[in-house]
Formats: sequence, C-alpha cells, structure tokens
Amino acid sequence: MTSPWAGLKLVVTGGGSGIGAAVVTRAAGLGADVLAVGRRAGRLAEVAAKARAVGAGTVVPYAVDVTALGAATRIAERAGEVLGGVDALVNNAGHAVFDRLEDAAEADLREMIDTNLVAPALLIRALLPLLRARQGCVVNVSSVGGVLAMPNRSFYGASKAALNSLTRSLAVELAPEVRVNAVLPGPVDTGLWDVAAGEDADTLRENIVAGTPLGRFGLAPEVAAWVCHLVDPETSSWVTGSLVSVDGGRTA
Repeated sequence: MTSPWAGLKLVVTGGGSGIGAAVVTRAAGLGADVLAVGRRAGRLAEVAAKARAVGAGTVVPYAVDVTALGAATRIAERAGEVLGGVDALVNNAGHAVFDRLEDAAEADLREMIDTNLVAPALLIRALLPLLRARQGCVVNVSSVGGVLAMPNRSFYGASKAALNSLTRSLAVELAPEVRVNAVLPGPVDTGLWDVAAGEDADTLRENIVAGTPLGRFGLAPEVAAWVCHLVDPETSSWVTGSLVSVDGGRTA
C-alpha cells in the first residue's frame, strides 16, 4: 500500500536543529521530499545526511536567515525549483530571550517579533500560490507561552500569542484551499531553551518541571510527531484553525 506521504513536498524552517530537525527527519522517513531551511549550512547538511540514512524521501538543505530582507521570496523560488510544488509549510524557526520587563533589550523584542511572527507571515504569503495549487497546509510551531501568563518571559509569550492569532485568522481567510494549524509545545529539551534562559536555566528548568503534570521536559521527536500528524492528509484533512497543545499537561 502506498504511503500518503510518498511524494509530499514540505518546506521546514529552523530545520537544522531541535524540533525542526526532528520534523525533517520524520517527514523524510515517511517518504516526503523536504526543503530544510536554516541559518547554518553545516547543521542542515548533518540533518540531511541523517534523514537520507533512515528514509525514502529527499532532503535539500537551503541556508538562509528567514528574517533577512527578501528571504521569503527566495525560499519560495527555491521550493519551486527543487520540489516542484509545496504541500506543507512548517514555520518552525523561532527566537527566544527570557528577561524581566525592566531588563529586556529592545533589540531582543524586535528580533522575536521578526522571527516568530513576521517571517512566518511573509513565508505563508510567498508560498501561497504553491500551497493553493496542491490544496496544501501550514503548521506553525508556536508555544504554550502564547496562551499562558509568562512573567519574566513576556516578550516571548507576546510574540507567540500573535502567531496563534495569525494561525486562527488565516485558517478562515485561506479556507478552503489551504489549512492552517499550530502546535503549541511546552518546554522542550533543545539547545534553544538553555540559550533563551541564560544563567537562570537550571532554576527555571526545576520550576517548570515542578509545574508540569507529566514531570519532565518534552523531546523534539514528540513534538515533530504532532506536526506531521497535522500535515498528514489522511489524519487531518478536516482540521484547520486548531492550536494543539503538546505540553505535558501544563495547560490542563
């Protein structure tokens, strides 16, 4: 029996590490062809090599910063060239800096808004003709920080709340041709977390684990499985506008 993933074409941003790398590897393992977008060519090459070893799909690395001027257009053009079409866009690239309001830098706020909101919006717009042509979908990787109070992390939470709003609004605006959903991870054990938390990482980890019913951080492959579930045409063809929490029970 032919897999529903055979021949699917995906664009995945932030594909060189963490959740993005796990999505690339899982999708390729299921048979999809993936344009893996990220800033670091070396990391993308490593992910592509791993994906080739475990799956039937093709992974094409494309090194570009999604916040750079004109990046969305270049990514759309590259997707058309190497994939020949797009069934799904996974907006996974993200930026996080945790800080108190009094101490937060204006530059950090602007970078989080650019990475977590503006870049996904521009990518959806740039890829829209390709997505419409194949009745495709968008999965935004957001955060439970967009629905919970985030003291000392308010800028990050605000950027993800905006992405959640974008998800729901575009789900209606782009229907019925394009589905738009979001996955809202809780704390996931990736390098991004320690960078965002800085010197307070250990204390923050302990507090978050204590407030998580399942008592641990999540793993990137666990989130990737839900991203791919929302892409899968057999399981989610009638799902749009959903914000799916994958958070160990933090929003229960």
